[in-house]
Amino acid sequence: MSDAPKPAAKQAEPRLKIRYTKEVVPALKSEFSFGSVMQVPKLEKIVINMGVGDAIQNIKILDVAVDELTTIAGQKAIVRKAKKSVAQFKLREGMPIACMVTLRGTRMWEFMDRLIALSLPRVRDFRGVPTRSFDGRGNYTLGLKDQLIFQEIDFSKVDKPKGMNITFVTSAKNDAEARALLTQLGMPFRK
Repeated sequence: MSDAPKPAAKQAEPRLKIRYTKEVVPALKSEFSFGSVMQVPKLEKIVINMGVGDAIQNIKILDVAVDELTTIAGQKAIVRKAKKSVAQFKLREGMPIACMVTLRGTRMWEFMDRLIALSLPRVRDFRGVPTRSFDGRGNYTLGLKDQLIFQEIDFSKVDKPKGMNITFVTSAKNDAEARALLTQLGMPFRK
């Protein structure tokens, strides 16, 4: 008998990543006439942020939001605290007010695939995502009003709809490159 460790099972690559390397990179390279494959913009990370303003009165609401965001992302969400005190909102510095998760690598590609293929079509009266949500530096932020569009969330356990912001951070130098990248990946922009 051998005491040598068994090789780890090779994990399947996400289909959106395969599509990126085989289809998107050559298309963007020819569209923007990049000299090298390394100049082609890529998706670096996806940041999902859920602000829970009601957590000021009831901290249990934030625990539910963390659980839901962890279920949606497939990765543990962290609690974010207020940076400033705002007297009008009865908010003090250091109070827990939101939760967020940053996805990279395989989880990022799988989340984006699920978002485009399964979740966004479940939005009521969906006509596409807005095109004006780019920040000028090649990043795109998508705001969702309801967490129920994700099939991982159990409809019967949700007491109140909570919105979230999903930010796609790319290595693109400008909005045109970022929009071309996200369009090639399948993001359904409004016409």
